[in-house]
Amino acid sequence: MKVKNFADDPQIQKHRWWILVAVCLFTFMATLDGSIVNIALPVISKDIAIPMNQAEWVVSIYLIVICALLLLFGKLGDTRGKIRIFKMGSILFTVGSLLCGFSAGLGLLLAARAIQAVGAAMTMATNSGIITEVFPFNERGRALGMIGSFVALGSIAGPGVGGLILAHLSWGYIFWINVPIGIVAYLIGQRILPKDIMVSQQPIDKLGATLFALMMVTLFAGIFVGQEVGFMQPAILGLFAIALVATIIFVRLELRIDHPILALHLFENKRFSISILCAFLIFVANFFFNVIAPFYLENARHMPANYAGYALMTFPIVQVVVAPIAGSISDRIGPEVLTFIGLILISISQVGYMLSSLATPLWLFMFFIGLVGLGNGIFMAPNNSIVMSSVPLRDLGVAGGVNALAREMGMIVGISVATTVLFSAMGHYAGHKVTAYLPAHPEIFIAGMHIAFMVSLAICLVASVITGWRVFHRPARA
Repeated sequence: MKVKNFADDPQIQKHRWWILVAVCLFTFMATLDGSIVNIALPVISKDIAIPMNQAEWVVSIYLIVICALLLLFGKLGDTRGKIRIFKMGSILFTVGSLLCGFSAGLGLLLAARAIQAVGAAMTMATNSGIITEVFPFNERGRALGMIGSFVALGSIAGPGVGGLILAHLSWGYIFWINVPIGIVAYLIGQRILPKDIMVSQQPIDKLGATLFALMMVTLFAGIFVGQEVGFMQPAILGLFAIALVATIIFVRLELRIDHPILALHLFENKRFSISILCAFLIFVANFFFNVIAPFYLENARHMPANYAGYALMTFPIVQVVVAPIAGSISDRIGPEVLTFIGLILISISQVGYMLSSLATPLWLFMFFIGLVGLGNGIFMAPNNSIVMSSVPLRDLGVAGGVNALAREMGMIVGISVATTVLFSAMGHYAGHKVTAYLPAHPEIFIAGMHIAFMVSLAICLVASVITGWRVFHRPARA
């Protein structure tokens, strides 16, 4: 089969920025829906008469389903067509969003969230691969930077956007806002997205896909439920044991078969492996901020929720502005140095958070919020460019799926570790178990916050050292 290159097709190149718009819209909505629901959980819990721990599964099921299916849809994109999978995902996500807004009980809401998550996984697994195929090499960093911007905007803007919607409308509109945007993005896509060119009938590793899904579901169910009931409960230990056994069998299977769901040979490429690891670590660190900053601003500093939301929006707004610029620069000078600079800036911001107290001027805290947005903007686009340019065309879908998986796992691990470290440290200082903010003792929260951001700083420094090693050991540019 003669393979045609999208970058050489003048009709496709004419519409390439509109293609990017359609892809970015769904990327934004899919990532936004991982975080926007958190702020609405108390309202949802009261409206459909369920306890708060059950309401939290509205968030958890979305993240778990996405993680379980990203590799499968990445592989399906490589073999059945990325654009085909992306279009199907956009429809499912929009339909799931429509169903989520009806307050007909927890069962329907969880089912609708699962449908929404399947669609989100299909779009997340294929978006970077589509853009890598469509854009010529000298514009790829800028285009992937735009995707990175919308990933960051969606991931971090959830509380702010959700708060604004809830201030004026019922909680259903948190989901329904996706419907008109999804329809517009789908219509744009129908008009300008080209037909897939790299399609094969390569068999799908169904057993590998099943094992990976089992691994993700049991691991993250164990994490989420374990936070409520304790990690040493027999049922939780059983879930972790199943995840471990599934992982061992999965790796042995993937190394043995001809067409694995996860091409483990990709990780032999140091540029790919380091970039994936650093993306994971930085999303973990970002979600330390995402968990702790609202407590600091709203509870400790008594800032109204809407103003706290505006302050937190500094992060994604700065990143959205910076990421395309960083992508364009990386197209000219190479991405490695920029990723290192971005990580250093993120690390400095963690020091700022770690030293913040009740007396810290709010303008100074917001400066550090902007600094972490600047660092992420400089880091993410070049890092995505490294990931997607390190693999052959036939593996772009899998690479995009792994990149998205690193982000989603970073979100889940970041939320879980941040809450565990924060409340454990607060409990140490309080002298008893702590599971929530203590209004009478803001100093205990500040002490716990310092410990949590110390851990976050350590995570950022690990990523910085790894990336620094890559920068100083890279071959000289010709």
